[in-house]
Amino acid sequence: MDEADGDAADRVALRPVTEEDLGLLEALTNDPEATGEFQWYGWHDPGYLRRRWRETGMLDPDGGMLIATLGARPLGLVSWYRSRTSPISYCWKIGLVLAPEARGHGYGVEAQRLLVRYLFAHTQLNRVEATTEVGNRAEQRALEKAGFTREGVLRGYGFRAGKWHDNVVYSVVRDELADDGADQPRVRR
Repeated sequence: MDEADGDAADRVALRPVTEEDLGLLEALTNDPEATGEFQWYGWHDPGYLRRRWRETGMLDPDGGMLIATLGARPLGLVSWYRSRTSPISYCWKIGLVLAPEARGHGYGVEAQRLLVRYLFAHTQLNRVEATTEVGNRAEQRALEKAGFTREGVLRGYGFRAGKWHDNVVYSVVRDELADDGADQPRVRR
């Protein structure tokens, strides 16, 4: 987004996780009401995120987590981790979870665009990849609007809610960034 899109309070931004964000992160990863239909994977260690934050601040060479914000208001989280693609190469796999009240407003599109720009600006990896369940049409549309290319269906890829689910894989590679100097992934139609 640029200045014509509104003032800073109207723009999505990414920032490091603070201690004050840990309650939101715990809800978005460990509360079935907050996670949403496609993100609830069951209960997990409630202290894990606090320990990770104390140890790494949620940022290390193999992955991380940032808070998506609108002005000072936290919207949710974006995350990434390094995934091996061959014996000598890797890509980033990314994820996004927004608070229930932040869904459906386009914030996820912008947060994912910003994360792609961040990863390409600060790391040497060439590919950013995301997957989502085939039934998650909202996230598929968001990834496409964010400049990702749909590559195909991964059958029986993720286990959730007692059964295996097919996922759709999306990616963006470094040379697909727009040539206009904005470092935005191109939106392919």
